[in-house]
Amino acid sequence: MLTLYDYLPSGNGYKVRLLLSQLGRRFRLVEKDIVNGETRRPDFLALNPNGRIPLIRFEDGRCLAESGAMLWHFAEGTPFLSSDPFERALTLQWMFFEQYSHEPNIATARHWIQHLGGRAKWTGKIEEKIERGHQALAVMESHLRERAYFVGERYSIADIALYAYTHVAEEGEFDLSRYPAVRRWLDRVAGQPGHVPITQGVFD
Repeated sequence: MLTLYDYLPSGNGYKVRLLLSQLGRRFRLVEKDIVNGETRRPDFLALNPNGRIPLIRFEDGRCLAESGAMLWHFAEGTPFLSSDPFERALTLQWMFFEQYSHEPNIATARHWIQHLGGRAKWTGKIEEKIERGHQALAVMESHLRERAYFVGERYSIADIALYAYTHVAEEGEFDLSRYPAVRRWLDRVAGQPGHVPITQGVFD
């Protein structure tokens, strides 16, 4: 059975849990408390020297890190990843956008507020994160005004990658009422078969 090392509030881990749930793939969950440094201990670093979750360990002992790599691996050959070369490139485009423009701002603001002392502790830094997060949300809003999903008008791992932190963005003080197309898209994703909340998944 697959083993997923994860921290349940993590949007990056949630991406993997959501896809595995929607694929009907069962896995064993091993939680690691990133706030208390559990991913920086020797036993975990032996599996992932980068000291981050999520991490998948396969039945044969091989490990795979980075949520985007896991999404791509598990989606290959399924309806969650197009076989069309250009649509595959567009999927990567949006996954890279999520990692470089979206997650570093929206996820970081949420993490600071919810887990690392709150807004007051990060005054002077969090304002920039929130501004840039709104810039990313505005890009998404523009794209979704006349589209149901991000690539090929079909639900895919591009949507999963962006949904994970967008649907909890208000925990980072992002007002999503400014983005009606994004909110409609969030509802569509939440209505997909096999959808699970961020702190749940299909696991033993």
